[in-house]
Amino acid sequence: MSSPTQQAQPARATSVPALAPERPVVWPKRTVRTLANGLQVVLAESRAFPKITAQLYFRGGNAAVALSSPGLAEMTSAVVRTGTASRTSRQIEEDLRRIGAGLGTHAGADSSAISASGLAEFSSELLELIADLSRNATFPQEEFERERRQRFEELKIERTTPGFLAGERIRRVLFGAHPYAIVAPTVEQVEAFRRDQLVEFYRRYYVPTDSLLIVVGDFAADAMLDQVEKIFGGWSAPNPEATQSEHPKPHFGRHVYLVDRPGTVQTQVLTGNLALTRRDPDWYRAVLANSIYGGAFHSRLVMNIREQKGYTYSPRSSLNALREYGYFTVSAAVRNDVVAATLTEIFYELDRMRSVPVSAEELESARNYLTGVFSLGVATQDGLLGQLSVVYLDRLPEDYLETYRQRIHALTVEDVVAAARRHFDSANAQIVMVGDRAQIGEQAALFGQVTALDAQGNVIR
Repeated sequence: MSSPTQQAQPARATSVPALAPERPVVWPKRTVRTLANGLQVVLAESRAFPKITAQLYFRGGNAAVALSSPGLAEMTSAVVRTGTASRTSRQIEEDLRRIGAGLGTHAGADSSAISASGLAEFSSELLELIADLSRNATFPQEEFERERRQRFEELKIERTTPGFLAGERIRRVLFGAHPYAIVAPTVEQVEAFRRDQLVEFYRRYYVPTDSLLIVVGDFAADAMLDQVEKIFGGWSAPNPEATQSEHPKPHFGRHVYLVDRPGTVQTQVLTGNLALTRRDPDWYRAVLANSIYGGAFHSRLVMNIREQKGYTYSPRSSLNALREYGYFTVSAAVRNDVVAATLTEIFYELDRMRSVPVSAEELESARNYLTGVFSLGVATQDGLLGQLSVVYLDRLPEDYLETYRQRIHALTVEDVVAAARRHFDSANAQIVMVGDRAQIGEQAALFGQVTALDAQGNVIR
């Protein structure tokens, strides 16, 4: 008699089950208004939880003053939350604790923002706090000094971080004289900051004209609009002056920028070229091509230099869309002895995308991945607010979110090849390496003329 372990076992499935039909996204009711003072208001009713999330965006970020005061917008956003004419920093924190709410401020290249989230029953208090910070911030001297010291320490750490150094250098190379070229200030520039500069930036850019307030959560749109009008309607300020920036210049041929970090056993590799923004009709095609090339964990780049070659753990390609321009990058952190081999495979896969049609299986997998990630990204209040901010800050079509998945599913093999040929500029890619020059210098020279720099960006011989 056979034992239980010897009895025949059920045959195991040898094929992957088919995907279930894609579920429809139930879009919340959306209300869009522009107040008399120019503030655009977007309200999205999301009743799953008794909570609201609100974010006020100003169309003035680091790029607005990068050529004169790099990092000023970021410093301003950090100190703006530390006091108003009627509340000290401690009082602000006590108000937040009392109602169980969260507060955030930040600045990017193109915008600055103040956000708050909490229970819907405290919506009026949350909006009043945002309004108070946006209109009456006092920038206490001691808070400014504390933030400046903290930024000083952060910069010292960043200057030892390969990823930061590579990202900083690629932006300088690609954007040249345009403000997007400057990612962060120097230690000396932070030391030179004065409180009055923050106040000046605040008065110039924290204004209602051309700004954007998004509120997502458990409310009735009419009642919320009344609250917003009452709290923000009387706010007025001069319009910020428009500025003109120099266009980035195209690059011809590959060039290598080697940031020397003696003694390191690993090199951060980053290649890039100017690309497109979300307003470009090619955006969807480029997003799909990037997903197949290196923008997803099952992409060609990952399969090649991670799974097959074992050169790195997490290679990645990205389409980076800023307001005025965009850029495409490919990154990998690898052992010093395989820097040249890694770059060879990066360019091999780029050129293959540009010349050979992808398979039907790759296309379908990438389309399902992108639409699935998109659906997850709008499933929470924070995610939905973030997606709405992309639409309205970048002035995309009103139906951008609602039609995203169908536009991705409609793309073809020919679309992918066309996008790769236009936006993956392999022949003119600019290359950044952050590593030990003594160990990787000869490998770097295989890919073009080499410019060596130190961690502060100074050219070295």
